[in-house]
Amino acid sequence: MGLTAAGPDFGALIQAIPNPVVLVREDGTAAMNPAARSRLRQLGVAEDWRQLFDDDALLEVQQATSDAWRGETSSVSVKLRDVIAPGQVTVAPAGPGHALLHLQVGRDPMETALNLLDTLGLGVTVHGPDSTLLHANDRAQQILGLNLAQLTGRDAMDPRWRVIRPSGEPFPAEERAAMQAILTGQVQRNVAMGVFHPPSEAWRWLRVTAVPRRVPGSTQVRQVTVMFDDVTATQRTAAALRHSERRFRSLVEATAQIVWTASADGYFPPPQPGWEAFTGQTPAEYEGRGWLSAIHPDDRAHTLEAWKTAVESQDMYAVTHRLRRADGAFVPMRVRAVLVRDETGEIEEWIGTHSELRPVGDALPEDAAIQATLEDRVRERTERLAEVTRFSTLLLTAAGEGVFGLDARGVTTFANPSAARLLGYSIERMIGSRQHDLIHHHHADGTPFPVQDCPIHQTLSDGQVRRVESDVFWHAQGHAVPVSYVVTPTHDGQGAVTGAVVMVQDSTERLRAQQDLRAAVLELQRSNHDLEQFASVASHDLQEPLRTIGSYAQLLARRYEGQLDTRATQYLGFMESAVERMRSLILDLLAFARVSQGTTPMRSLALDDVMDKSAQNVEAARLLGGGTVSWETPHTVLGQPSLVTQLLTNLLGNALKFVPPERLPVVRVTSQAQGDMVQISVTDNGIGISEHDTERVFGIFQRLHSPEEYSGNGMGLSICRRIVEHHGGRLWLESTPGQGSTFHFTLPGAPTDSP
Repeated sequence: MGLTAAGPDFGALIQAIPNPVVLVREDGTAAMNPAARSRLRQLGVAEDWRQLFDDDALLEVQQATSDAWRGETSSVSVKLRDVIAPGQVTVAPAGPGHALLHLQVGRDPMETALNLLDTLGLGVTVHGPDSTLLHANDRAQQILGLNLAQLTGRDAMDPRWRVIRPSGEPFPAEERAAMQAILTGQVQRNVAMGVFHPPSEAWRWLRVTAVPRRVPGSTQVRQVTVMFDDVTATQRTAAALRHSERRFRSLVEATAQIVWTASADGYFPPPQPGWEAFTGQTPAEYEGRGWLSAIHPDDRAHTLEAWKTAVESQDMYAVTHRLRRADGAFVPMRVRAVLVRDETGEIEEWIGTHSELRPVGDALPEDAAIQATLEDRVRERTERLAEVTRFSTLLLTAAGEGVFGLDARGVTTFANPSAARLLGYSIERMIGSRQHDLIHHHHADGTPFPVQDCPIHQTLSDGQVRRVESDVFWHAQGHAVPVSYVVTPTHDGQGAVTGAVVMVQDSTERLRAQQDLRAAVLELQRSNHDLEQFASVASHDLQEPLRTIGSYAQLLARRYEGQLDTRATQYLGFMESAVERMRSLILDLLAFARVSQGTTPMRSLALDDVMDKSAQNVEAARLLGGGTVSWETPHTVLGQPSLVTQLLTNLLGNALKFVPPERLPVVRVTSQAQGDMVQISVTDNGIGISEHDTERVFGIFQRLHSPEEYSGNGMGLSICRRIVEHHGGRLWLESTPGQGSTFHFTLPGAPTDSP
């Protein structure tokens, strides 16, 4: 039903409005103007006014409609089905039980994107599913040399297109980027092709990317957007550079010099035709550092030292040495090499020459001229590469999340859709505005942010790249958006700063993740504390029933001594041994739990004094095994005396215990300063530990041998590592099975008083 049927008061005016208008009645019926019905037909949905809106937006529109029935007017921003830009719906009363909806559709992002790409110098064409060209921006028309009327309606199969590959061969229509995007539904990136330009009757070289746009909910391609830039000048410059380089290489080769290249780290990669021809070496012989074998043995040391120095200092490589010719004769050579850097200053390669040294008086003036020419050509090549890739580098720098550019005054010159969505402004609103006044005027706490303190504007002043990890930009709706960003200056040909490119990311999720991590760490610390308390209490309470069991077992053994048979006496012995083992386990568990609960303050400890006490603690074991314990520990550390003594006592005890029966134990303890820490090493000549078990031995209750072979509970090394980590150090093991082990650990060194 049309709106004219709703009453004559609406008349021709409503019918003529280009925007969709809907009259919704309280009884559930509705009437639409031609624009609304036309939009529904374009969407291919039923003629139901509700189909104009996305499902999530419909509820808000219906609520506004109910408000209008009660006499209230409201305006709602809504998501539409077929466009990215939001729409605006005004809902007003239209008499009792009637509400009038007026829909304003936002500007198509494609139009905005085409305008932006125009400013970036990129050509853009839009093709239908049959490859028919539907639209082309101004830059595309300039690059292709055809106006919009000449382009519209052409498809990929049109014989008027003249397209070639970089090799010069014809480029079949079905293999070009647009057709491949339609056929595969996949993005086609950076496809190189040549297109004939009718006005100039010349070939233009393009770099093409085709992006398919699918029907929502389907794999069917609805449109393909093709973006391309004219790289003809780049191609010509690169070709000229290659031609010039070939000419220059021919000139150098004509002078009987050896020309070679090396990678940034000094690697000598094949092919090296000049080197191969002179020395007779094959690539397998000279690759890497095999080239040294062609140098006279007496000259290799200083040659290699000069090369290492040049690589580390990134300075010129210059040396003289004797080089073996293919016939076996050694020829005196002067060697020079210089660095080639890319446009960012990173090292690409070394280019060097070997030239024969002539006797004094025989040197030719051409030698110096050739070397100077070589250096000039390297500099020229670097400058040309920088010029050729400047535009590409800026595009790559701007890729990522939100990106916008500024001129030297701080006025926004371009912005991508991600930046606009992040900040809530339209691209048109951002462009032409002073960036600082629009989005960066206050700090996160609301205090003013002077423009001279702004990192972005500091880059505009000094041309330095800046990375800011935590800051805020201000949204169009007035709230702060946490961001991190990188500011990269742009320069003109003379090096003057002409503006900057800012790449920005929303830090909301990162900050939330950091908060979650801090909360998790606090919870883990609380949990560890509770577990330590539990272990301490549980271990303490377990000792009482053990004491009872042990006491009654001893009473039975004494009371019925001689009255029990051999097996009963043996059983009582097993019981007493088990009680003693359990008591030992509980004491070790208490020691393990109490390590990090110690309240004794850290103080300076002379390692010699600690070793004296620890050696006394293991004296009985030393005498029993007939071994020796020696130490050279002149350093002073910070620690809790009882814990450090327990640490060294455990390590000494293990060193004396785990020794083959036929061998006398020998234990040596040394210390050495390492910055703010002191490293202590305990070395023995025991049974050793396999590489597979070097980390396992530090686990709680981990034993590598049965109690019958070597006594213990398997907690000693766990306690040692816990003590070391409690002091801020680390404990590790080096061992060879059958030959012995060395336990290394670090403790903080005690500060020395200043003189």
